[in-house]
Amino acid sequence: MPDAPSSPRLWDISPLVAPDAPIFPGDAPYRLDWTARLSPGCPVNLSAITMSPHVGAHADAPLHYANGERAIADVPLDAYLGRCRVIHAVGAAPLITVAHLQHAAQDLPPRVLVRCCERADTVWSDHFTAFAPEAIAWLAARGVRLIGIDTPSVDPASSKSLDSHQQLLQLDLRVLENLVLDEVPPGDYELIALPLKLQGACASPVRAILRELP
Repeated sequence: MPDAPSSPRLWDISPLVAPDAPIFPGDAPYRLDWTARLSPGCPVNLSAITMSPHVGAHADAPLHYANGERAIADVPLDAYLGRCRVIHAVGAAPLITVAHLQHAAQDLPPRVLVRCCERADTVWSDHFTAFAPEAIAWLAARGVRLIGIDTPSVDPASSKSLDSHQQLLQLDLRVLENLVLDEVPPGDYELIALPLKLQGACASPVRAILRELP
């Protein structure tokens, strides 16, 4: 019999969501409590979780950075699913600029994830790489509709104006933050990173996956 075709390779680009996952100071950490435990009088284990929707890999909603804008349940899903390009810009700091992206600019797909960390942080640090607003505008001008990064935010931790988030709002781009791209070679993939339909929420956790293209 002929060999069965192999399944496309998957890369899980989501960090573990755990009580010690790094979060912005003031965010609610992940917490799990048991409301029922399997026993002679109970047929199931049942847990309850509390957490900021920005813990782990997540999708920001426009509501996160502008009052009156869409919550995550109201954001169209098409940007979070489809062909994407992983661009390596390891060592870019403090901002990803156009110069860090130009080498991979030919025939850009609608989704771009940028790896700027040698290894994704497992503890909180204020000193992470973010996006220069002009780099976001440059990507949007080339048809990009979603950007992603392997740090906590597209803006620096100290920013009060959130210029890169405001650029996302102005250009109607979607964003993924806190990805783990440590083991992902540069190139094109299928992205699967759908947010949950959380009513009124400013963001949603995602289980972000890259799938090998045929």
